Amino acid sequence: MFLSLDRIQLLRNVGQFDSVNEGAQLPLTRLALIYAENGRGKTTLASILRSAGTGNAQLVNERHRLGAQNPPHLVLSLPAGPPVVFQNGAWSSTLPGIAVFDDHFIAQNVCAGVEIGPSHRQNLHELILGAKGVALNTTLQAHVARIEEHNRTLRALGEAIPAEARGAMAVDAFCALPARADIDGAIQESERNLAAAQSADAVQQATTFVAFSLPAFDTPAINSLLARTLPDLAAVAAAGVQAHLAKLGREGATWVGDGMQSVASASVGLDQEICPFCAQDLVGSPLFAHYQAYFSVAYDGLKLEVVQQIQALNNTHGELAVLTFERSVHEAEQRRTFWSAFLQVPEISVDTAALTHAWAQARDAIAGALAAKQASPLEGSMLSEAALAAIATYEAAKLNIMTCSDSLLACNAQIALVKERAATANMAALTSDLTRLRSFRARHSAEVAPHCVAYLAEKDAKTQTEDLREQAREALNNYRQNIFPAYQGVINDYLGRFNAGFRLDQVDSVNTRGGSACSYSVLINNAAVPQTADVGPSFRNTLSSGDRNALALAFFFASLEQDQQLAQKIVVIDDPMTSLDEHRSLTTVQEIRRLLPRVAQVIVLSHSKPFLCTLWEGASISDRSAIRIVRAAAGSTIAPWDVRQDCITEHDRRHELVTKYLQAADPAVERQVAAALRPILEAFARVAYPTTFQPGALLGPFIGICEQKVNTSAQVLGQSDIAELRALLDYANLFHHDSNLAWATQVINDHALFNFAQRTLAFARR
Repeated sequence: MFLSLDRIQLLRNVGQFDSVNEGAQLPLTRLALIYAENGRGKTTLASILRSAGTGNAQLVNERHRLGAQNPPHLVLSLPAGPPVVFQNGAWSSTLPGIAVFDDHFIAQNVCAGVEIGPSHRQNLHELILGAKGVALNTTLQAHVARIEEHNRTLRALGEAIPAEARGAMAVDAFCALPARADIDGAIQESERNLAAAQSADAVQQATTFVAFSLPAFDTPAINSLLARTLPDLAAVAAAGVQAHLAKLGREGATWVGDGMQSVASASVGLDQEICPFCAQDLVGSPLFAHYQAYFSVAYDGLKLEVVQQIQALNNTHGELAVLTFERSVHEAEQRRTFWSAFLQVPEISVDTAALTHAWAQARDAIAGALAAKQASPLEGSMLSEAALAAIATYEAAKLNIMTCSDSLLACNAQIALVKERAATANMAALTSDLTRLRSFRARHSAEVAPHCVAYLAEKDAKTQTEDLREQAREALNNYRQNIFPAYQGVINDYLGRFNAGFRLDQVDSVNTRGGSACSYSVLINNAAVPQTADVGPSFRNTLSSGDRNALALAFFFASLEQDQQLAQKIVVIDDPMTSLDEHRSLTTVQEIRRLLPRVAQVIVLSHSKPFLCTLWEGASISDRSAIRIVRAAAGSTIAPWDVRQDCITEHDRRHELVTKYLQAADPAVERQVAAALRPILEAFARVAYPTTFQPGALLGPFIGICEQKVNTSAQVLGQSDIAELRALLDYANLFHHDSNLAWATQVINDHALFNFAQRTLAFARR
């Protein structure tokens, strides 16, 4: 079903229209002519129709009536179905079949004044392509726009990636970094290598780890010593000595032993040995012999061994040994603190307090056992269970210490490697490696990874859109390879009909940064003139305003020729007469007439009554309608237009006025009838005798010429005709200011006026 406009039902708060609903009573037929003086609202109507066709509300909103409190409100009725309404800044529906030729069309598609810009070439490209081509181009441009949107989104997503995480890396390179399971270890290793290089001198001077030294307790030897007695001493004697010594108390054995050492010195010079305490002869003492055996060299040796064991215990396990161990642990911790910056060093998990406590417990238990042995050398004994437990606790703690010591010693090989690398390190390379590794970790961190995932997803989407763009571009290129040569032929046909002194050449499609555009040159005298040029001939300085308007009309009509939906088009033409000469005006009329049967509707707006009248006279009565836009208070309104009255000439109007007066007297028009007689006679003479009655001539001199040529071969009027014309002129001059100063008050006699009016028409019919 084709669409057409039935009526302009309402124009409110737009342009010159305040609140106009008179159009609801005025139908718009297949050919609708709209006459208006300049400034009354033709351009506003054209913009409204363009807006209704495109849905571009801005075309209406920008014409909001100055001073109006409410927004524009428009109603366009159709032959069937609901009207098309513009309200609250938008159309209820659109009429996509509307094609409008106006100044906007020229400025958008052809040129702005004398200049052709990129937008003109792009818009003309769409105009040439037609509906199918525009659809292909729209698809292409949609993909191009989508790619631009992708680019904007990618820029935003790229900017969302923290700069401190990305560093100097490009966004694409950063997001492409793969995940690494070993990244933390690799970064730590790189940091240590860099730190070692930065502290190369300190690294070279630093010492390696040394083993912890913890002595062991020789439990078997101690037990052996504790168990030793004197086997040569008789058991009975030993028992007697021990019993006696027991009576002497704890220090008895020592006192007696010392006394036995003094016997020899006390007996010097005597024949017998005496007691060093009482000087009595010892020969008769029953215990002396036992004392001699008890306190023999073997006994002294045993006591000495006990003393030596006690000294060894103090030397090996005493406070100095403990302090030495604690100092070695402290030094190891310092070395670990230093080397931990350059390599993986195990923790020193040493509980020195627990160890030294266990160590002291074991040492004290052994020392107690040895002290008891020292006090009673001949008493055999063993380390107690408590002492053995203390030793076991110490040994267990010692084992942990040795394990820690071994793990530290194992680092010495790595320390040697660190020293070697630090000596030959490349600081720049190490710094670069560390930066890149940190980028790997940052790329896949919880804070950054979602941004990169979104960026890569958008990048993939852009790639897919680029593939679609290339497919659309190929389809469009295949289409326009055929359409542009055909369009060139059609437009040159129209330029020929408009009698233009130029043609178009090399009409083609080109791809520009802004999209597809139309390129062409103007061919004048077989010389190609480019669209633009800094110097020399160009569109700007070779085509007149009439040529440019003719070119715009040719573009418009040629685009309609390419439209496969032409039969459903509403064609709106606004003031096509600008800068057109008489021949091109006639051609425009002819092209509109040729177009009329092939479209749904043609609406022509113009300030030229002759142009519209010519269209009117050549149209079918059933197809044509006419309205006019006229002044109403401070704005404009729509009214019926009687085209017939504007199509007839002033001569026709005068003739009709006089004829009607002859048919029925009307005192109200008597003076107008009288004033019309002379112009009727002048118009007759100008047409009947163009050689003798030149433009601007007067009837008086014309009569004089006629009298001179009476009865000659050049006779114009006979004598009787001259006399009649003079009589008619004498009467008619009574009612003209140039021949009668009292013309405005000249008395009119109906009988005389009737007579002279009748005779004037009769004379003009000869």
